[in-house]
Amino acid sequence: MTDATERASDSVDVLLKVYTKCLDGQEATINRRIEAALRDAA
Repeated sequence: MTDATERASDSVDVLLKVYTKCLDGQEATINRRIEAALRDAA
């Protein structure tokens, strides 16, 4: 999480309050993308 906070120039609190809303309801899509990236890396 600290890498993300440094890159976004925000605190962990801000990341959790603001940016996680962008992911709400996107779990299936995110999981598919992660799985595809892992397959491609293998």
